[in-house]
Amino acid sequence: MSALRWSITAMSDTTGRLPKVRAANLPRAFAVIGEAVWWVTIVDATLVRHHPEAYDAVMAGQSGPWQQLIEGTLAGLRFVRNRMGDEADLADFIDPRRAGSGAGEVRITGWRWRPVPEPGLASLPSRGQAWEMTRYRAYQAYLSGHNIAERFGQAAEFLKLASAATPETTGISARAVR
Repeated sequence: MSALRWSITAMSDTTGRLPKVRAANLPRAFAVIGEAVWWVTIVDATLVRHHPEAYDAVMAGQSGPWQQLIEGTLAGLRFVRNRMGDEADLADFIDPRRAGSGAGEVRITGWRWRPVPEPGLASLPSRGQAWEMTRYRAYQAYLSGHNIAERFGQAAEFLKLASAATPETTGISARAVR
């Protein structure tokens, strides 16, 4: 199995686990969300770097508003990935409010991305500052205040479409395309 197919499977499995995770188990909930951020951004980066023609063709085939939503969501997730760990905790990005009674049974699919303050970027070169601010703005516009599971589902749906258009998954060898 190709690395791309394996990564798509891992991304799909992880995003598919989101509806099954109970909100009462915060460590597990944050672990699954962090894993979903990782896999979605890894698949996105793999497609952008190694299959740009297929990625761009599928993106261009999306309707204007849907295309903006997907591009913004993926850029916002890149911002989260870049900030997790050293500069921010994943909990800084998540609003884990529990609704109603029986909180132990509530799933994390109702959680939302929370607004975050503008990052300090003085240590980055000007190009890096511009790059990171673009992703920060995408996070604020396309993730902040929106449902976590919904955004992951939309991103994963697009990435599966884009991967299906690559030579790796259509059965054409990459060497024959070059």
